[in-house]
Amino acid sequence: MGHVSRLTVLGKRLEAKGNQLFFFSGGNAYKLLKKEFRNVHHCTPVGWYENAHGIIVSASILNILFPLPRVNPEREVLDFKLPSGIETIRRYYDLRKNILKIKPDVIVSDSDLHAVRLAHRWRFPSVYITNVIRPSYSFPALLVPGERFAERYVRSCSKIVVPDLPPPYTICEYNLGNLEDIKVAEKVEFVGSFIDAASTKGSKNYIFASISGPIGTRFRLKKLVIPVLSRLETKSIVSLGEYGDKKVAKIGKCTLHTWLSPQERSDLMANAKLVIFSGGHNTCFEVVKYAKPCICIPTQPEQFANAKKLQDMRCSIIAKNADQLMQALREMEKNIDVYRRNVQKLSQYANGFKGVDRTVEIIEEVAQENLEAKGGFCA
Repeated sequence: MGHVSRLTVLGKRLEAKGNQLFFFSGGNAYKLLKKEFRNVHHCTPVGWYENAHGIIVSASILNILFPLPRVNPEREVLDFKLPSGIETIRRYYDLRKNILKIKPDVIVSDSDLHAVRLAHRWRFPSVYITNVIRPSYSFPALLVPGERFAERYVRSCSKIVVPDLPPPYTICEYNLGNLEDIKVAEKVEFVGSFIDAASTKGSKNYIFASISGPIGTRFRLKKLVIPVLSRLETKSIVSLGEYGDKKVAKIGKCTLHTWLSPQERSDLMANAKLVIFSGGHNTCFEVVKYAKPCICIPTQPEQFANAKKLQDMRCSIIAKNADQLMQALREMEKNIDVYRRNVQKLSQYANGFKGVDRTVEIIEEVAQENLEAKGGFCA
């Protein structure tokens, strides 16, 4: 959902400049894009193996080739997860079927290697938007060969956009790897976040928890976060990230919202005294925008890496279970001013970047070069 959030912002800006856009996605991201844009096509989603305990990396590796049973935590029924290898093939051909008809001037891929591979195979110029290239923190060693194989397609991109701050303040630093070693340094540009980084002052009245991700991940986070927050004397608000009907419930001083509009989410985060989330890259910059100390509960390697960098900058604390979450809340209560000052400095620095504006320029430059190479022109 973080990817669709930043693509929506980028798409609106590109459309406003007269560009014709075609979107490809699956799942809830597809539904959200359909509400915002005209030319939206469905393609097969590719996912990790997950159950009520969240993403299971070892099972996900096995699931590359074999279907695996799982209990759907929302419907409490047994089903089977298709091999991700089959999902990958289906997604690639879903994309190819339509993109070869469209013949775009440029393919813009937000972290989707299937689209990058297609661009490489059919010689379309491409702009790759990503905050993960060669993860180095908590990444399964068994996946390294596949990661190295995929890098050949990343190297073929016309331009690589990292929606993050330049070093040494890059939040996704541990997910990028050595760009010189990967041989992409000359193509990479750190443009800043796609979120408006202008800081907003709030009233600091409560704890705000943002639960997001696939079904199993959300289920795991709910089972961890809600029991802890509902026992506190401090007021808290939880967004459950369940797209669809909007419902509200209350347990103790903890208020639960199934889904929040972007404006509701923005208002609640602006007025929180601290934020709890899983470490997703997009939410990292929401936290930076509002200069909020935070507690990260990562559920997969990418989030661990983001959380580790925020913790290294002493803007956040990592918690892996209920006991650590309680301990982190006590530490935040005791040293909240220290964490707040650190994240305020980061917020002020981030305010100097206009990530969406620069990315629009990059995409249009690549498209223009392609038109000129074909002997055309850009209106």
